[in-house]
Amino acid sequence: MLVTFLKVSLLSLMLLLMAGCAGFVQYEPYKHRAKNTPSKKDVTHHRVQAGETLYSIAFEYGRDHRDVARWNRIPRPYTIYPKQRLRVVPISSDGKKVKYIKHSSRKTAVIKQKPDNDETSYISNSKLRWSWPTQGKVVSTFSIRDPGRRGIDIVGRKGQPVKAAAAGRVVYRGNGLRGYGNLIIIKHNDTYFSAYAHTDDVVVKENEKVKLGQQIADMGNTSSVKTKLHFEIRRNGKPVNPMRYLPTRR
Repeated sequence: MLVTFLKVSLLSLMLLLMAGCAGFVQYEPYKHRAKNTPSKKDVTHHRVQAGETLYSIAFEYGRDHRDVARWNRIPRPYTIYPKQRLRVVPISSDGKKVKYIKHSSRKTAVIKQKPDNDETSYISNSKLRWSWPTQGKVVSTFSIRDPGRRGIDIVGRKGQPVKAAAAGRVVYRGNGLRGYGNLIIIKHNDTYFSAYAHTDDVVVKENEKVKLGQQIADMGNTSSVKTKLHFEIRRNGKPVNPMRYLPTRR
């Protein structure tokens, strides 16, 4: 009986030690990955992937496309190439941080900029008209503090038309930005862009001009558990509350 008791005790002790070791082995790699995973604000450069545009990269990092082009000395029409390394934070040629001045309610790098030859820039802010991109209930509102709420979410049915919220030019269509699914970005002028995420059956191409209210895709649920449209407006590269620009619904 004593021998049997000792065997059972020894077996129990071994099982406890194995469980402790297993827990330790599972924890350490997780801790190591979390420690070495850089956040967006720690990233200084971006490696261009196939299908990306300068506009989509600027959108991903919340930057003004003109700044990204200027930091990398990329002239219009902003042609970039796969595997190209682009700086996504400001720095001057002498290695010191770029000085900033206040201008139009945002910080602008003190570097001369060439005139904009893109014809969409002639849509002045005062003449830019906005309309709702689709019908449906707003189930998630904008929050400047929450990275997951940089726009609004509108629920609807699969296949429901998604329309351009303002006239402009398509500068990106693809699914390379994580969390956005099939994404369309429209440039309205050098100040304003709009983005349409989780779309399906996109009917517009990059560089195509679109009119106010023109259908650009169907509502879908790519990268989302619900059928919805995630809609954003960016001003000088920064997310703003779309409800301040869209007309009041009756």
